[in-house]
Amino acid sequence: MRRYRKVKILATLGPASSEEDMIQKLHEAGADLFRINMSHASHDVMRTLIKRIRSVEARVGRPIGILADLQGPKLRVGKFAAGKVTLAPGQTFTLDNKDEPGDETRVFLPHPEILEAVKVGDRLLIDDGKLALKAEKADGKSIICKVIAGTSISDRKGVSLPDTLLGVGALTDKDRVDLDAVLATDDVDWVALSFVQRPDDLAEVRKIARGRVGIMSKIEKPQALERIDEIIELSDAVMVARGDLGVEMPIESVPGIQKQLTRLCRKAGKPVVVATQMLESMITAPVPTRAEVSDVSIAVFEGADAIMLSAESASGQYPVEAVSMMASIARTVEDDPLYPSIIYAQRATPEATGADAISLAARQIAETLKLSAIVTYTSSGTTGLRASRERPNVPIIALSPIIQTARRLSVCWGMHCVVTHDATDLDDMVNRACRIVVSEGFGKPGDRIIISAGVPLGTPGATNMIRIAYIGADGQSGV
Repeated sequence: MRRYRKVKILATLGPASSEEDMIQKLHEAGADLFRINMSHASHDVMRTLIKRIRSVEARVGRPIGILADLQGPKLRVGKFAAGKVTLAPGQTFTLDNKDEPGDETRVFLPHPEILEAVKVGDRLLIDDGKLALKAEKADGKSIICKVIAGTSISDRKGVSLPDTLLGVGALTDKDRVDLDAVLATDDVDWVALSFVQRPDDLAEVRKIARGRVGIMSKIEKPQALERIDEIIELSDAVMVARGDLGVEMPIESVPGIQKQLTRLCRKAGKPVVVATQMLESMITAPVPTRAEVSDVSIAVFEGADAIMLSAESASGQYPVEAVSMMASIARTVEDDPLYPSIIYAQRATPEATGADAISLAARQIAETLKLSAIVTYTSSGTTGLRASRERPNVPIIALSPIIQTARRLSVCWGMHCVVTHDATDLDDMVNRACRIVVSEGFGKPGDRIIISAGVPLGTPGATNMIRIAYIGADGQSGV
């Protein structure tokens, strides 16, 4: 199934999209990989969804990626005697370590790490910022705050800390159990790590995963932006989690941060996913707002690898329509006359490696000679990533003998992945590439393609050659 667009679509599965026939409809509508939200999915539900995705994959004959999104720390206040209290801007309100029902003056905060970390002047945002507090006194046992904005607070509302670096790591006990369950399936391609604040947060999950899954860092904390270059370097991919970013930072700064992260990831050759509220109104409506269409378009124009649907596909009333609309927007943007110049203006300088030099040369040759496709043989996926980083205007076909590599590359811009045996010699390399280009609908007899591979064949990380080939008259061989 050939996609006539380069940006990928990541669709979240949930109550509205958990049945196998619906998963297939979402894939046919344009979903390239699926997200399982571990905040809501039990291990049994996760395993069932994986089984159904793999069943669809076998039926359609295309590698489909799976992302397990770990919940991360959930910081919440305790309960109130009345369930809810009304506050007034300017009044004093305390968060403390007393496990007792709250009232108009105080509430229990069951997180000693917050009580110990908050300093005078730090902001505390409750219920996605609907209530804003500012710390006036903090002694490790209680935080005496002034109400800055908002008028109410109720049981178990979430707490955000835009000014505070917490000592707690990104992995909670629940996350560790969930990660073990994910790895035990041996069938998940990506794990998204929530609450990343510092490069060290990636160390534990990498130690546990040991390369069995790709690590996608969710950027949703201001503290992460302070060390973003290091975080990107240690991540396999990045997600711009705009919802939480918009709570913890001025909401008007989020579009600029999105552009910054997209460009940094493109420069580093790491896939970047733009997420949250992209087609939010389609949870209850069959069409999006014009503003949402523009929002999706900006992410595509910027060259993001993937754009994500959350509740729209997980619990909305129109999951298939949401995926179809996102795919339609992406195709239209990529056909826009301005799209190539915008993409090319942001192209990063290649690094001084053989893979980057060959990927650059392959793109330049393909575009100069107007070739039908760039075909890259890749075992580990690294060569495919470097080809995608170049953002060529011709299709990229990644051939891999490893199904896990093909699935993981399903998040990468412009990448059409095919699982095939390694070539046995140079003639087989050319013939196999030409045959697959024709069978996958990217070329016809007489067309030319460019092939990148490593010699000796089948050696991971040894990309060192390119070859231009004509597709033979039989469509099965190359010259």
